[in-house]
Amino acid sequence: MAKQEEVFRKLISHSKEYGFVFQSSEIYDGLSAVYDYGQMGVELKNNLKRYWWDSMVLLHENIVGIDSAIFMHPTIWKASGHVDAFNDPLIDNKDSKKRYRADVLIEEHLAKLDDRIDKEVQKAQKRFGETFDEKMYRETNPRVVEYQKNRDEIHARFAKALNDNDLVELRQIIVDCEIACPVSGTRDWTEVRQFNLMFSTEMGATSEGAMKVYLRPESAQGIFVNYLNVQKTGRMKIPFGIAQIGKAFRNEIVARQFIFRMREFEQMEMQFFVPPGEELEWFEHWKKLRMEWHQSLGFGAEKYRFRDHDKMAHYANAATDIEYEMPFGFKEVEGIHSRTDFDLSQHEKFSGKKLQYFDPELNKSYTPFVVETSIGVDRMFLSILAGSYCEEDLDNGEKRVLLKLPPALAPVKLAILPLVRKDGLPEKAREIMDDLKFNFACQYDEKDSIGKRYRRHDAIGTPFCATIDHQTLEDNMVTIRHRDTMEQERVAISDLQQIITEKTDMKSLLKKLSK
Repeated sequence: MAKQEEVFRKLISHSKEYGFVFQSSEIYDGLSAVYDYGQMGVELKNNLKRYWWDSMVLLHENIVGIDSAIFMHPTIWKASGHVDAFNDPLIDNKDSKKRYRADVLIEEHLAKLDDRIDKEVQKAQKRFGETFDEKMYRETNPRVVEYQKNRDEIHARFAKALNDNDLVELRQIIVDCEIACPVSGTRDWTEVRQFNLMFSTEMGATSEGAMKVYLRPESAQGIFVNYLNVQKTGRMKIPFGIAQIGKAFRNEIVARQFIFRMREFEQMEMQFFVPPGEELEWFEHWKKLRMEWHQSLGFGAEKYRFRDHDKMAHYANAATDIEYEMPFGFKEVEGIHSRTDFDLSQHEKFSGKKLQYFDPELNKSYTPFVVETSIGVDRMFLSILAGSYCEEDLDNGEKRVLLKLPPALAPVKLAILPLVRKDGLPEKAREIMDDLKFNFACQYDEKDSIGKRYRRHDAIGTPFCATIDHQTLEDNMVTIRHRDTMEQERVAISDLQQIITEKTDMKSLLKKLSK
């Protein structure tokens, strides 16, 4: 755990040092749980969003995109249930004065029990070697069986308390499990209380006549209130989907772990409208597709897992998360929900407008059911950084830090490096830069030794460097260096565009999904 925490600290430091993420309003001592994306971060983030957008809208003929407004009529949030039910259960430690989500404290305790079990299994695996039967060991080893029994009992109590909204029982679980405050180390807890996460403001010409509105806590409702507009103008037939990338805001009382949990964040989501009775089939369909999308990034299938919800949202009849192994444990990066017909039915009720779909094949109207896929852009961004960050020991005793970003997502695709700043090499490098900059993101770099420049581009994840030397002036060839292997090869300048495009184009990722 200590090693993982050290990796996370290095990742945070790296993000600032190389222009990926900055603390918002840093010169004024910062704003809690709000971050800005720097020059490298915004390019990586935009590439990530493009990959998601193209995987939805480009690869699916029955999915289209919209961009709805952040400000929405306040009745929308009454209809959606957010005004009355968008709460987090929070608990305070009396000694440290720190506030925590009660459900997260218990989930982290369950994760520790899982780690204990896994360590016992790993030790046994080393001891018995190839003859080891993991399933039998988990079922028969007294210590593992005891750990698992304890874990299952706590989990059952936890799931019931969440679904019953039993705040007293949540606190009692924390007390019974002897969960201590990470800061003070004590177990002197307050009662558990519910806190609404909505940000409210006022809209109007005067304070007397102002209307109370909310900064949207989720972007999905913009899709639902535009469902009919899209369906009619696009002549869409069910099943079809509407995709959107947009900002959302939550008054997170407990916001920690860098950009994993923020008060202002971005969502990439798709709402898929299906006939009633088919929603669970489509739910399984999108579970499979979304996991394939994540694994296409190449960080290893073992880094991802599904986790079904202990407590489902008020609108759902099935829900699961895709979790990624961050440096601080497995955490949600994408949620997949079967939202039933709750949202459209509620908006039909509150607006008085008919939001049903007429099915010409069945010759009847019905309210579509919805399957949702939703990714937090910022935590997805963090998972990509975490999966890419590497430290390597070199043969000369030095160490290099690099980001093994998928080439299609890298902020800079090609660094163009004149070996020295004289003898016509900068001019030749500029000539190459001016030719290639229309095709992909290039960066010209002539400062410091060639080795330092290589390290700098390793650190920001640039997949290729092209070095222009004196021989280039004679044979019109450059030396390409590959980021991951550090291998070098001579190639013709005329071939550069094709070589880099083939390796870094978004098509290379999208083709993995269309197989």
